[in-house]
Amino acid sequence: MGGVAKPAGHSVFLQQPLSLARQSLNTADRFIPIPGEVLDLYAQYRPTPLRRAVRLEERLGVNARIYYKYEGANLTGSHKLNTALAQAYYYAGAGVKRIVTGTAAGQWGTALAYACQVMNLGCTVFMVRSTLRQKPVRGEMMRLFGAVVYESPSDLTEVGRRVLGEDPAATGTQAVANGEALALAAEDSGSRFAVGSGENSVLLHQTVIGQEAVSQLAQLGEFPDCVIACMGAGSNFGGIALPLLGAAQDAGRPIRLLAVESTACPKLTRGRYLYDLSDALGTTPITKVYSLGSTYVPPPVYAGGLRHHSAGPLASAMYADGSLEAVAIDQHTSFRAGLLFCETEGILPAPESAHAVAGMIDVVSRHPRQEAPLVVLVNISGHGLLDLGAYRSFAAGEIEPVTADEASMSRSLSALEEFNRSIGEPAKTT
Repeated sequence: MGGVAKPAGHSVFLQQPLSLARQSLNTADRFIPIPGEVLDLYAQYRPTPLRRAVRLEERLGVNARIYYKYEGANLTGSHKLNTALAQAYYYAGAGVKRIVTGTAAGQWGTALAYACQVMNLGCTVFMVRSTLRQKPVRGEMMRLFGAVVYESPSDLTEVGRRVLGEDPAATGTQAVANGEALALAAEDSGSRFAVGSGENSVLLHQTVIGQEAVSQLAQLGEFPDCVIACMGAGSNFGGIALPLLGAAQDAGRPIRLLAVESTACPKLTRGRYLYDLSDALGTTPITKVYSLGSTYVPPPVYAGGLRHHSAGPLASAMYADGSLEAVAIDQHTSFRAGLLFCETEGILPAPESAHAVAGMIDVVSRHPRQEAPLVVLVNISGHGLLDLGAYRSFAAGEIEPVTADEASMSRSLSALEEFNRSIGEPAKTT
């Protein structure tokens, strides 16, 4: 599996097994074999089910056939386990002793904690304060799997202390959590930082979702006109969409890809396509992404996995060239869609996935009745059983509408544009 890559300039962020670095940079091979040990672990919960949402179709009264891929049935409750197991395998093979990470909603932290337990690795997780307080059970699950869990921002790192010094009540962000994880990993030669979304290698691991979907749909004699998934940094979206895009190109047929983001953090629909960092420490590679700026602090919505300030490089490039579309959905609309999906299909989606359901409902509701039925595939990336309190509060009318923090966004975008000017890049939106 090779040693650990240490590119100059960003040594903390990219201290990863060479096998993972090669996966991110590989442009020659369409398929990369999955190691046998990882395949055996996948077999515990894969393939995941693909189902037709017949009762939802009937309730909506639409001219569409709605299919969904369900990734929430594994122990950790989401698609994040697909890359957590793979990354833990490669890190263990490279001699790493502990993986340190940041997590927003907790799905990634939970998955990595379990994967590290399986691979006999230590695990430390910095979880965004607002979401850890919203769903403390996530932290308990990580600890059950042996992980050390810190609320972020914390007083453990200079990054966290700086944020708390500016605002003791700071809700935290993914960028800050990642920055703290990077700082802690740098202090121990046996530790390395790992990321759960955005990177090309992560998207590669997640394509098991879409590859299965292509095969499952083929058995039904179907192929989607439109593929829909929520968008945080892009692992869930890429996992379902990229294999379908490849299959559509192979067949010479059109396909629509729709990313659904939160109105509280609309990095695609309102962001800038500029060079930016992924963390608050400033040690991550500078990549061109659609971003609201790494200093943007989204309001603490329940879909914590959609609060990342930027999309990943690949998803951003696809949006820039028109390969995918994007729409922003507000929290109330997503909760209504999640409850409807639960009532009709018997699955309570995670708040992030509920955004995808809401986006899908909008798409099928607009499709004309006089045309051929629209075939839609939506990815339900995780269950919402640890979000029952949020759903209950919404049903009781106790959750206020949430929108983007316009003041924070304006400051952050201005700083992002100034940063790009400082490195000689014009601050254009495309």
